[in-house]
Amino acid sequence: MPDYFPFSSPAITRRDLFNSMQGGLCGAALGYLFNHHSSFPKLCASERIPTEPANLKPRQPHFPAKANSVIHLFMNGGPSQMDLFDPKPFLDKNHGKTYFDKIAGEVENPQSAGALMKSPFRFGQYGQSGMWVSDAMPHLAKKVDDIAFIRSMHTTNLTHEPALYLIQSGKMGPGRPTLGSWVVYGLGSESENLPAYVVLDDPLGLPINGVENWQAGFLPPTFQGTRFRPTGSPVLNLRPEVERPLEVIQTEVKLRTELDKLHRKMRPNQPALDARMETYELAARMQLAASDALDITGESKDTKDQYGIGREPTDSYGRRCLIARRLVERGVRFVQLYINAQIWDNHTGLASDMKKACERTDQPIAALLGDLKQRGLFESTLVVWGGEFGRLPIAQMSPDKDERKAGRDHNKNAFTTWMAGAGIKPGTSFGRTDEIGLAAVENRVSVADWHATILHLLGLHHDQLFVMDNGLRERLTGVLEASLVKGILA
Repeated sequence: MPDYFPFSSPAITRRDLFNSMQGGLCGAALGYLFNHHSSFPKLCASERIPTEPANLKPRQPHFPAKANSVIHLFMNGGPSQMDLFDPKPFLDKNHGKTYFDKIAGEVENPQSAGALMKSPFRFGQYGQSGMWVSDAMPHLAKKVDDIAFIRSMHTTNLTHEPALYLIQSGKMGPGRPTLGSWVVYGLGSESENLPAYVVLDDPLGLPINGVENWQAGFLPPTFQGTRFRPTGSPVLNLRPEVERPLEVIQTEVKLRTELDKLHRKMRPNQPALDARMETYELAARMQLAASDALDITGESKDTKDQYGIGREPTDSYGRRCLIARRLVERGVRFVQLYINAQIWDNHTGLASDMKKACERTDQPIAALLGDLKQRGLFESTLVVWGGEFGRLPIAQMSPDKDERKAGRDHNKNAFTTWMAGAGIKPGTSFGRTDEIGLAAVENRVSVADWHATILHLLGLHHDQLFVMDNGLRERLTGVLEASLVKGILA
């Protein structure tokens, strides 16, 4: 546990303190510091948001917000921009030509580097905006007039783990609050009976970095993501094994609450304890609310068909997209969806593996956008799509050098993300990459810019959402300057 969060350690008695310090004077000095909380970080969402206690009560944004909630469709693995949304005629004309020497410093696996590789997919222009989309995503192609594409994203590391830490938490290392945690820390929750930050990860497996993708870091643990299972009981052990009379349950809750209060009174400044108590209270309210939110049996057959529920390969992701809509409908602030392992990490077999990834996600995502619009939620919900980096324009060859098995290596210099919904200018394409898709060259957007824009749409200024630590403002966007991506804002 970081040394700037000392109150996470177990409480000690006065006798323990003096015995462990081996000196009364030092112990008294340290005890004085503890009693005055001088080493505790000051948690400040802004000068206008109160710092205590760390709870999920709704808080006012810094300025009027466009979005009330976020659905983050995280495509872990690094989707290839030049095979989905950023066509490159130069690659078509120069397919098979040597290019490695010119970009050797940007290749993570030089031993398997090949020549320039054209996309195995065909591109077309769609909608009134004439947006380019490949035939790998036929359903999303019909929704381009609702979407703003950012084609000039770039990051600072071409390895999954640090790149994931950066896109999730603003820095290339563990222990930091993630985007969803910062959002809930700044705004609280609009739902009393559901968590403010819900994660719908893939039943087939956790993403790279595991649960660190939705941790609260040095923020109180109240703000971390809560995993919901899309089938069966949403949270394990949510309901008791044996049904008991209501009077017994109420008496038990009352007794536990009183014991918790007594326990907390003797151990002040313990955010983990506060979070645990709030979790128990929320769990009691969730017994009905969570089951209702995740119960899609009441949805119409037409709605389920649109999401691809009941059919492979769309059933699993379609269920989670539909549940995401049901959660924001019930006041959940931040919902994050993951896909198992790294289905977008197409080092080999690009043509077949990327098609499979699109087949699993394309229809459910398009259905989500249409469903949000149909239910009047599109104007208050921000939908965000993207991964941690992009791919290279050259082929990555398999050991047998079979071109049919070729894929693409990681690329930190260019990738595409998109946003839709609240506060977004629809049918927009922002930024540009070079002729081969290697690097963003026009209106470059950093991860910090991307984070700042999401916070802005929620009414939060990235500079004013911070935690004070030894005189330094710890922020999602870090200490460097971050700019809004104004070109996609309505």
